[in-house]
Amino acid sequence: MGSSAAAPVPARVHTPNTRARRLLGALDPPVSTLPWLRPDQAGPEEPGGASELGGCGILGVGIWLAATQGNFATLSASFPSLSAANLLIVTGTFVMAIGFMGCIGAIKENKCLLLTFFVMLLLVFLLEATIAILFFAYTDKIDRYAQQDLKKGLHLYDTPGNVGLTNAWSIIQTDFRCCGVSNYTDWFEVYNATRVPDSCCLEFSESCGLHAPGTWWKAPCYETVKIWLQENLLAVGVFGLCTALVQILGLTFAMTMYCQVVKADTYCA
Repeated sequence: MGSSAAAPVPARVHTPNTRARRLLGALDPPVSTLPWLRPDQAGPEEPGGASELGGCGILGVGIWLAATQGNFATLSASFPSLSAANLLIVTGTFVMAIGFMGCIGAIKENKCLLLTFFVMLLLVFLLEATIAILFFAYTDKIDRYAQQDLKKGLHLYDTPGNVGLTNAWSIIQTDFRCCGVSNYTDWFEVYNATRVPDSCCLEFSESCGLHAPGTWWKAPCYETVKIWLQENLLAVGVFGLCTALVQILGLTFAMTMYCQVVKADTYCA
């Protein structure tokens, strides 16, 4: 029996155009050096996204307070610029800037921006932890200083340029049903008379602060607000823990992406 011969396989012809296409294909860079930044693959969220959104929210609330309430909650005589609106605006701007830096660093795979985001977020985290530790370590001293400073601030009540302080005391005394820092007699030194603001009255009416002490709130505002904060300590603690968790996740993602970019650059080199 005769066997049929196998058909010859045609040899590949490497034309100049074929070689050029292969060379250019080998030199084409990948879409991204990080797997989760490729269009067909998903991965962890950009480290600065949550910070940027949170910063925008804080900044918006601060601007709203400044526009509608003036310098609301400016209770300190030593730090007149330490108002709720100013604090929220500064904090929101700073947090938004850090978050924007993290987002750009993740999108561009920029080592400098990622490392800067990590360092700044770490400094904020350490600062918050330090403030919390000092607050609990020196609670008594902070209590005494706060009461003295608030009593000094009473002398700025209803004076030109202190609308924020006036509004803050009026709202606190009305909502918490209290009068003065330690008691209603704190206002006697302010007016040099037996008189309190109308917001101290049990039943508000024009010039009711000139009436007898029996028509005024007796509870001290400092202790009343302090008790209210202690009763809501759980909510404050949960908020603090959530904030710390978001910051820790941001630090983790930033350092992970930074290490991936460094490894990719080393591999490509």
